Amino acid sequence: MAGSESESTCPECGSRLRKIGIETVCEECGFVVSEHAIDHGPEWRSFEDDDVDGKRTGAPLTRSRHDRGLSTEIGYGTDVRTTGRKRRRLARMRREHNRARISTKTDRNKITGFTEIRRVVSQLSLPLDVREQACAMFESAQSEDLLRGRSIEGFAAATIYATCRTHSIARTIEEIVDVAFADENELKAAYDALNRELGVPTGPIDPSEYLARYASKLDLDTVVENRAREHVSALQEAGLIGGKNPSGVAAACLYAAASDQEGCELTQTDAAEVAGVSPVTVRSTVVDLRDLH
Repeated sequence: MAGSESESTCPECGSRLRKIGIETVCEECGFVVSEHAIDHGPEWRSFEDDDVDGKRTGAPLTRSRHDRGLSTEIGYGTDVRTTGRKRRRLARMRREHNRARISTKTDRNKITGFTEIRRVVSQLSLPLDVREQACAMFESAQSEDLLRGRSIEGFAAATIYATCRTHSIARTIEEIVDVAFADENELKAAYDALNRELGVPTGPIDPSEYLARYASKLDLDTVVENRAREHVSALQEAGLIGGKNPSGVAAACLYAAASDQEGCELTQTDAAEVAGVSPVTVRSTVVDLRDLH
């Protein structure tokens, strides 16, 4: 009740409010409480009085563009025939327009980084919210002047890896490096800087997140994958996963589950190769599993 009274009375003098057009004003002192109207209509418009063929008013805002997608572009359409003089004029206008949109080195670096993030996210089939958050993290790193002396592509790959860690999406450094224009050292250097300066809230990845993808690569049955999940749960309950590479733990559990199945031949080398770890890493987890049983 108190909330409704405060909405119908002036915050300055306590008098009654009155709505005039799109403005809400006080009848006593004339204080304008609100002057913005909310358009509840569709986000498209119709041309030539055609209610069927609606056109969108524009692309949505996105963090994966250096200007949030607000700028316009002079296209290369061929719908209108132009003479040589007009064609040269359009080319000059297009060139000057692009220079005005990308006027600083900061914008150029941002475009390079965002383009790399969009490409890697597409190659890895990651969700769009990962792309948006990775671009926002890249912009924060640039604002903190972390890119000085470091690789832009390395920071783009590092923001993707950090975002996957914060969303508990199972992607290893090797998987990102395979499709990125940065090597492992560049990614790790950028990731260390992000953790040190921005305090990225990353946590350990559940090894079971890797099982479905690794089982598909190794052409293993669903029975083996389910058995591997039981092995992961047993290791977690025994507290034997802390400090270990979750990718290696997943590979070891798949190897142990495949060993229990008749006719399923899987070597520790094959399991280690798909996880990007050494056979010794797989073998140490397999020994822990055998000790449990």
